[in-house]
Amino acid sequence: MQMNGWKLPAAAMIVALALAGCGRTVTRTDPETVTDLSGWWNDTDARMVADSMVEDCLEGSWLANWVGASRGDRPVIVVGSVLNRTTEHISTDVFMNEIERAFVNSDLIDMVAARGERGEIRGEREDQQRFATAATAASFGREIGADYIMMGTIDSIVDESGGKRAVYYTVTLELTDVETIRKVWMSNLEIKKIVEW
Repeated sequence: MQMNGWKLPAAAMIVALALAGCGRTVTRTDPETVTDLSGWWNDTDARMVADSMVEDCLEGSWLANWVGASRGDRPVIVVGSVLNRTTEHISTDVFMNEIERAFVNSDLIDMVAARGERGEIRGEREDQQRFATAATAASFGREIGADYIMMGTIDSIVDESGGKRAVYYTVTLELTDVETIRKVWMSNLEIKKIVEW
């Protein structure tokens, strides 16, 4: 089907106007920049809560007791599950990674791979037994067992009316001795956000 001479420029103009109306601006920013566009849980919350709670954990008496008992150079920690019990989607994996980062960067403890990662690592070790040279293949039975596991929850309460919303988050983390299942540290951190529109 052929277009008349005047219909082609008119169609092009309509398409151009439609595309101009859909314009969007994207600005790259430093990942450390504090952003809070919606008022919901975000990357800033995950990073700030992890840093604060890990610092509090490392100041706990459990670590001084470990060092005082001469149980070894440094305690070994694994990050277990953090349950999202809020009504919103929260990537707990991001939060757990932030906790691991804060622990590792403290240089006060040793961190071992979480349950989900261990399967992939063990698969790699198994492949090495079949395909790598004997001198370079990683050996079985040399994993370091965790002394403590950190687990927790993220809960929230939302109160909304008219053009205003209050979101209250409480994050609870606890550190448990893997052998005795004794809780050696527990803390919670609260965040409250007010959003108006």
